[in-house]
Amino acid sequence: MNGSAVPVGNYFKIEFPYKPKIVEAVKQLPERKFDHNDKSWMVPSQYRDEVERFCKVHKLQFGHKVVQEEKTDFIIPALPELTIQIPLKREPRPYQNTGIAYAIDKQRTFFGDDMGLGKTFQAIASIEALHQLGKASYPCLIVCPSAVKENWKREIENTVHRKAVVLSDGMKHTYQEFYRTGLAQFYIVNYESLKKYFVDHITDPGFDKDGKKKKPTLKNYHFKKKAVDFYKSIIFDESHRLKAVSTMASKIAKGVSAGKETVFLLTGTPLINKPNDLIAQLGIMNRLVEIGGYKHFVEYYCGGPNGASNLKELNYKLNKVCFFRRNKTDEEVKKYLPDKSRQVILCDLNKESRKEYDHAMNDLEAYMKNYKNASEDKIQQSMKGEVMVRIGILKNISARGKLKDAFEFIKDVIDAGQKIVVFASLKEVIAAVQEKFPRSVRLTGAENATQKQASVDAFKTNPNVDVIVLNLKAGGVGVDGLQTVATQICFIEFGWHAAIMDQAEDRLYRMGQNNNVMCTYFLGRDTIDEWNYDLIQKKRSIANAVTGNEDLTEVSIIDSFANLFNQ
Repeated sequence: MNGSAVPVGNYFKIEFPYKPKIVEAVKQLPERKFDHNDKSWMVPSQYRDEVERFCKVHKLQFGHKVVQEEKTDFIIPALPELTIQIPLKREPRPYQNTGIAYAIDKQRTFFGDDMGLGKTFQAIASIEALHQLGKASYPCLIVCPSAVKENWKREIENTVHRKAVVLSDGMKHTYQEFYRTGLAQFYIVNYESLKKYFVDHITDPGFDKDGKKKKPTLKNYHFKKKAVDFYKSIIFDESHRLKAVSTMASKIAKGVSAGKETVFLLTGTPLINKPNDLIAQLGIMNRLVEIGGYKHFVEYYCGGPNGASNLKELNYKLNKVCFFRRNKTDEEVKKYLPDKSRQVILCDLNKESRKEYDHAMNDLEAYMKNYKNASEDKIQQSMKGEVMVRIGILKNISARGKLKDAFEFIKDVIDAGQKIVVFASLKEVIAAVQEKFPRSVRLTGAENATQKQASVDAFKTNPNVDVIVLNLKAGGVGVDGLQTVATQICFIEFGWHAAIMDQAEDRLYRMGQNNNVMCTYFLGRDTIDEWNYDLIQKKRSIANAVTGNEDLTEVSIIDSFANLFNQ
């Protein structure tokens, strides 16, 4: 039997696995209603004969519920235990061991853990484990957002006794030598550069029967065979970026992955709520056939209200075939997490900001004339306090130049179903964040007490508000309750003192927060940001953060900056 119709009060409750033909038939029953809560249909009991005939035609049990479909209850089996020793530079947490064990067993799989649980670490360790087991895993290609390329490189070199390089134009003809001479086992590239490194050319798809230009399909993509064959394994970070089958990135990812035994897709975004998003990703791993094939997947899991059906069964099958996920709130995970974590993301400034930054760094007077159109009096006044003026200018340019990477990160957090607290200082940066994320509120010095509280309340209670933007002065202290709804905090701009930054971090890391808090700092590469962050870290090593005179601390910072520029 495919389902059942059972009497519940004055209705028959009809349940069945989603099938388009049965859905069309049930819609013909008189006065039928769909219950969105438990995905069942309700028909008044006065239409008993009609319901019974419907059940007979479509082979549904009439009168009592069928339990045969629930014979397994779709209980997800426990992940396997890791039984081999992997030469790692740091010890995995127990839950990470089981994730690694699952990955080396399946080889083509999702890493679906919640953000902050160490998907990157587990993926790197799994590649090394496969190598130890004699399976081809090196050289390994890592495809990731631009913002985290350096983070991947650092994570690799802190996890395994291997080396990593970020692909660049200068390596187009020499990258294989890096592997042959032992200079690199991991190669890192961002999504936007896939075409440049792997596609030879794209043939013209022509026109359809109506004379409209066709979009290229995978058949139109001709790959650089030497480049594709070079890599034995591939990791796609933030793989939900590949959820649309029609995008160039998804097509290239599928072409590059073809025939690979090891393909890891990392995403903290819940997958099974939007089954259609899985089609392209399962295709990249060549796993779609094991979930029933494209046609079955679309009809059985992507039908029904909101494009989703039979989710419990889909979740069960995915976990059996190629998917695992743990959440920060899981008891077996939570006890191993630190209360608070920090991560630093080094960002390459965009070209315009890089040029502006270098100009201001090398010749402040000329910069003031060319970029700021400053008067001679203003220039002379600024040059008297050159160090502090330059500090402010350089920090501002860097903040604007790293917005693209920060926006990518914020979007990934939101896509993962989480809320995020964003710290910035410049009015134009705060405005840019709000323009990019309209489902946001802000809390700065420009708002009065009533407006500030309204922003906090909206962030805490309104599911349509994902982001709250704070500045250090207005939001660093005296803002309560954010920790009840968020565990992610990021700093596009930051201050000079450890005490100030710790207060800002404590908007989330405080009483009432039972989950790990992730604090992410965005630093412009080769900018004053790196020195600034090192300074904060040094101050944090002092007992109780800042314990001396505030003015003396400021003077010390100015002197240090003066020395920095002199060098």
